[in-house]
Amino acid sequence: MNRLIPSLVLSSAFLGGLPATAELRVSPMFGDHMVLQREIPIPVWGKADPGDAITVRFAGQEVQTRAGQDGKWMLQIPPMPASAEGREFSVESKGVTKRFQDVLVGEVWICSGQSNMQYGWGTQSQARYNWGGDAEVAKLAEQAAKLPIRCYDVPCNVSFEPTDECAGTWSTALPGSAVALGFSYHLQKSLNVPVATIVTCWGSSFIEGWMPIELTSRLPHFKKIMDDFQKSESARERVEKAMKMGIRDGMVFVRKQPNIVYNAMLHPLIPYGCRGIVWYQGEANSDQPELYAASLPAWIGELRARWKRDDLHVLGVMLPQYGEDKGTADPKSWAWFREAQAKGLKLPHAAVINTIDLGDPKNIHPADKAPIVDRLARIARHDIHGEKIPARGPEYQGHKIEGTKVIITLNHAEGLTTRDGKAPDGFWLAGEDRQWHPAQAVINGATIEVKADGVAKPIACRYAFSNSPAVNLVNKAGLPAVPFRTDDWPRQ
Repeated sequence: MNRLIPSLVLSSAFLGGLPATAELRVSPMFGDHMVLQREIPIPVWGKADPGDAITVRFAGQEVQTRAGQDGKWMLQIPPMPASAEGREFSVESKGVTKRFQDVLVGEVWICSGQSNMQYGWGTQSQARYNWGGDAEVAKLAEQAAKLPIRCYDVPCNVSFEPTDECAGTWSTALPGSAVALGFSYHLQKSLNVPVATIVTCWGSSFIEGWMPIELTSRLPHFKKIMDDFQKSESARERVEKAMKMGIRDGMVFVRKQPNIVYNAMLHPLIPYGCRGIVWYQGEANSDQPELYAASLPAWIGELRARWKRDDLHVLGVMLPQYGEDKGTADPKSWAWFREAQAKGLKLPHAAVINTIDLGDPKNIHPADKAPIVDRLARIARHDIHGEKIPARGPEYQGHKIEGTKVIITLNHAEGLTTRDGKAPDGFWLAGEDRQWHPAQAVINGATIEVKADGVAKPIACRYAFSNSPAVNLVNKAGLPAVPFRTDDWPRQ
């Protein structure tokens, strides 16, 4: 056996919630049917008597450490290749052995966010996901059930302090989330390795609910929200009452509070080995895009620090069409929030998928999740696994002004065309008076020539920059062009 004896001891930040007992304890993140992340060191942690020797055995490897003075321990299993063979994983101390069966090695992703991540694929999924439904994703379920796809479902809960235990369990059942199911299916079919999703989401939750309290030192608006919550006796009493009753999915007030969702539904997952996080959230924060643009990268940075993984991937889902379209001058348009999502994910090992051609102007929970899961998987396959596949739609690269025209240059514009064969739609131009006019656009290779009646001297151009724009511009792969604006004018 390969023997490695690291002297790693888990800090209280990881295991403060585990009770002081004399028996060997392993984090509840480990169990029968779990999937371990391939190709990276795998943290394993728990609690025992101070100084106790701990031995973990899996796949011919044996790794040891000792519990610290506080009884907490952690070690790392060296990186392993993928394997769909169900094997035993054991943790031993003082003659006591915890055994977990049917353990696979593959790709592990955390799927988090609010209601559109919680949106189910059909009536056969778990109860809290058993609403909505996407017929196209549901068609994948029969095939997916035959594949090595696993799920760890985190139940809705809150806590005033970070806890290291949640009541989730590993299962061979398909994930109830339509996005988690479809993403798992496409990854497994392309990579041919086991795929697992850890689904932790809650409808109506703000990003601030998923933030550790330490971010108050970096985000002034979050500090104010936390201060107001901590000073409000009525808010705390209301949450405490809900906790005594038993937290349920429908407790809207509870799930909208800061920090306490993170403490119970995200903190317990750290530092479980995973490839990254799929983040489908934003509707609850859509009226404050400037704050979100600051919050999102700060939150990602904090999570990466806690996982001790600078390469922890984050894949965001841009908000789709929704609401009455009042044009590109609307200061309350979701266009501003989509821009904030894109800015917040301009980080290494991060990306946001474009959904401007999807959604339902009259339904904040649109059923068209199938293109979303395909695009998420494409980005993962291209960016992480190096597959030579188209993964992005046309993106703004630059522009120049020639008389009455604005000429837009795009990246990822191979085979630039429109879905319906008509002229590109969704463009606007403004002159020095900053009044926006609908524009006419013509495709010229990988560029777009734009002009508008009433704008003799254009100075700025916008594309798909409104609530529910009519769009048809795509590349050869059928991926839609990403919304953009050439101006830097503030939201009024």
